[in-house]
Amino acid sequence: MPRKYSVVCGDSLAADVEELAQEYGLSEQEVLRQLIENGLEAVDERGAPEQGD
Repeated sequence: MPRKYSVVCGDSLAADVEELAQEYGLSEQEVLRQLIENGLEAVDERGAPEQGD
């Protein structure tokens, strides 16, 4: 069953998401979904990422 999540991010990150959405003709929601999915796959492959600022 699908779930909804809410994401709060700063202006810089929001601009990056908006730019990707426009570049690829996707909604911002779809960009976020793909980023999360790909990020989770990367964690599965390499282990937990290092935390940065």
